[in-house]
Amino acid sequence: MSYPAHHGGFRRRILIEPATRHVTAELEDDYHRMVVTLHHADGIVGQVDAEMKRAPWTLCPGAVAQLAATFSGEPLADFARRGEKVQNCTHLHDLALFAAAHADRQAATSYEIYVTDAVEKRRSTKLWRNGTLVFDWHLDGDLFRSPCDMAGLNMGELNPWIGTLDPAGKEAARILRWASILALGRGMSIPAGLSATAFPSGSCYNFQPGRASKSTRRPDADVDFSVPGLAPLADRGDAFCPVIFDPVSSDERPTISGKRKRR
Repeated sequence: MSYPAHHGGFRRRILIEPATRHVTAELEDDYHRMVVTLHHADGIVGQVDAEMKRAPWTLCPGAVAQLAATFSGEPLADFARRGEKVQNCTHLHDLALFAAAHADRQAATSYEIYVTDAVEKRRSTKLWRNGTLVFDWHLDGDLFRSPCDMAGLNMGELNPWIGTLDPAGKEAARILRWASILALGRGMSIPAGLSATAFPSGSCYNFQPGRASKSTRRPDADVDFSVPGLAPLADRGDAFCPVIFDPVSSDERPTISGKRKRR
């Protein structure tokens, strides 16, 4: 994927790959690279494997064991009802839910997300699934400017609208909503060594009371993937359709310039 030079912003890629008796979901963005594999038989998960290849806080890796404790032995169909998201790394938890939802699929699914940095409080945030643009949102501060059926809403008011979508649309909308919130971190100064107690308590595994005081920001946490030549999940680039932005066009319609390869 290429971007015009003036388009600094947050990038996230997610790749979900079902196979016989196991399914893997992986993500990478400016702050994280993580992967979850669910091994299942007869609709029951017998083993949960997870790895944090890059994480922003020193105690994040402990969430791998927490994820296994949450989902091992659970029916795939019950994952979304299992809860306990904030007791887990929220990103690992999301990957587990994506994997469970795609376990019976035949083909892989890729998501590409791009959220522009704010200019005079305005941002655009876009999601492609398997190379096709699904959502193109525009915000002014906390409020949507477009699409018109979302105008005037904020991110916390999207649930009724998301509820009108089909299952694939619901998944994509939730992915883009969360990425759009995460992208705000690009405008924050979070120096290496900062204590996790600087942030609200209880929002995820790392920020739980009694743990946050022992966790600090890692010095190698952040990667700016809007820099030309860098890409999230670059070693899995063959699983993503190239999406090219037209630097002249204001609505930045993507052009698909290659077919997605299957593994």
